[in-house]
Amino acid sequence: MNHTKPFNIPFFALGFRTFFTLAGLAALILMLLWRSLYDGSLALDNYYFANSYWHAHEMLLGYTAAVIAGFLLTAVSNWTGQKTLSGGGLAGLALLWVYGRVLPFYSGLLADEFIALVDFLFLPILAFCLVKPIMAARYTRGYVFITLLLLMSLGNALVHMQILGLAEQSAWSGFQIVIALIIMMILVIAGRVFPFFTEKGLPGTFTIRNPLYDALSIGSAMLVFVLTIMQVSGFLLALTASLAAITNILRVKDWYEFRIWYVPLLWVLYLGYAWIIVGFIMTALSAFQLIPPTLALHAFTMGGIGVITLGMMARVSLGHTGRVLKASQAMAIAFALINIGALVRVVIPVLMPNWYADIIYASTLLWLAAFALFAYVYTPILTTARADGKAG
Repeated sequence: MNHTKPFNIPFFALGFRTFFTLAGLAALILMLLWRSLYDGSLALDNYYFANSYWHAHEMLLGYTAAVIAGFLLTAVSNWTGQKTLSGGGLAGLALLWVYGRVLPFYSGLLADEFIALVDFLFLPILAFCLVKPIMAARYTRGYVFITLLLLMSLGNALVHMQILGLAEQSAWSGFQIVIALIIMMILVIAGRVFPFFTEKGLPGTFTIRNPLYDALSIGSAMLVFVLTIMQVSGFLLALTASLAAITNILRVKDWYEFRIWYVPLLWVLYLGYAWIIVGFIMTALSAFQLIPPTLALHAFTMGGIGVITLGMMARVSLGHTGRVLKASQAMAIAFALINIGALVRVVIPVLMPNWYADIIYASTLLWLAAFALFAYVYTPILTTARADGKAG
């Protein structure tokens, strides 16, 4: 008789396996659904979210939240030496995330308050699961991520409050808070892993970590988002966004080595960071109404968040499954496709605004192609045992 526990399988061994797989599938399914809603080929009755809110919510608090969960559940285990969720506990958290994606389609059959509660609970429970190993190891630097997760929960709550009629005009503020916190988390993590990844991927390279640039780049970025959330524009926002762009360029310059362009797992991360810098530059331009603010928004989201999350999932998955840290040709193509998609979505509308509908369609196809390649290459890697036979 087989007494193996039902969740004692590689897929539930560590958080990155479960949530990177779910994120890859979500990037395809959610985008396909949104495209169908956008062009009118699919219409939903009694749906919890309005179409525009659903797209923003699911890409930020669905797809991106899954990537964050997978990364932090794995990274915190490494940083603290403590075990994080695995097995049945990890399966339960993943199921909660899945329910958050599915239940909004049952509005009218289920109470909207219940739908909101299920979706809201994911981030606070994730934070609770992470705080235990952080406290056990007295790893004080980990509390930054707990704080960011709880503040993201607040942003999510603001979205649901407007939908439930508990507040007016709070949803957009909620989305802005979530985007700001995700970018801040990326900037914090980048300071920890980009120099390490660069030195690991380019033997003989020594990167410089400048605490002053770290503080200025993160602090100025935070100020940009605070001003944006407070709806401050004009010269003050332009000046602050320009400062954020300059300080982040100076920060990355100390890590940069020309040889990264020979290593796809590195250049994809640096290009993702470059999109965040472009986001700050476009924010400065939009402050003077030279370009629409939605272009800056998508520089941060499709460019910064989309490119970096794809690159991080690819790199972390190889490292934690005992495989050689080298991207396949298919993934190098995927990295190129998502960057071209961001270029089409963010830059081309400035040059050809009358082609906006076609631009949206083209960028969607490029996103789908990139994540189809990720799902094809990484689903077998994430769902099978480590190549070196070790646990995890």
